[in-house]
Amino acid sequence: MDILLPKIPLAEWIDRAVNAIYNSIGPALGSISDVMHSAVTSITDALAYLPWWIVVVIIAAIAYRAGRWRLSLGTAIGLIFIYDLRLWDHMITTLVLVILSALISVVIGLPLGIWGARSDRVYQILSPFLDLMQTMPAFVYLVPVLIFFNIGVVPAIFATVIFAMPPAIRLARLGILQVPTEMVEAARAFGANDRRLLWKIQIPLAMPSIKAGINQTLMLSLSMVVIASMIGAGGLGADVMAALETIDVGKGFEAGLSIVILAMILDRISQKMGRNSLNKRSGRNA
Repeated sequence: MDILLPKIPLAEWIDRAVNAIYNSIGPALGSISDVMHSAVTSITDALAYLPWWIVVVIIAAIAYRAGRWRLSLGTAIGLIFIYDLRLWDHMITTLVLVILSALISVVIGLPLGIWGARSDRVYQILSPFLDLMQTMPAFVYLVPVLIFFNIGVVPAIFATVIFAMPPAIRLARLGILQVPTEMVEAARAFGANDRRLLWKIQIPLAMPSIKAGINQTLMLSLSMVVIASMIGAGGLGADVMAALETIDVGKGFEAGLSIVILAMILDRISQKMGRNSLNKRSGRNA
């Protein structure tokens, strides 16, 4: 005979906590939502207003600076292919959401990672939340943000930030901790204070790990933005959802291939930029 334990009312506790938070900071969140929605709309409209070939040239130029002509040529071909599929406007929407989400994740995550590296107690507090953020199914993040922000691009950005931030925090902390102790002790022996030690020694030496965290954050942002189309984010994810609803294999393949191309462009550019900056720094040190 099975013994049934009384069920812990976890769902009720979570609902009450979320409602309490919403009642206390709801008006402030409304103002933040309006500002973010205006920013996303302005940037998207500005890029959509430009002729598509100018945007291709700009991104290809960035790719050339990061990885020279092969990466630049591949980027241009990929973007032209997306334009030919008539998915350009949706690609621009996805690109803006990914860049903004990754930027917010990095701006918040890097200081937290550095703080966690300098204080074990801080990281002990952060670690359970990071584990939860990294292991929770992505779809679960869509539920609470809908309560706070309704549907649209703003809840998509917040859900993406929560989902994509952990690599920026963890890898920034890892990079700081991997700085050789001998170099830290030598800097302190020459009179370097904590601020100078951080900016002149620890952060420069931790940059490969930090840049890897930024790259991972960028990729996770793209994957979450596609999922966030379920709550009105739009972009290429909306085309995937529409194809799924109508069982349109061809349309789904076009949208999926466009997402792959965009992911490859962002991944290659971010990786090459990290390697180039590291090589330049090594050349100066030599």
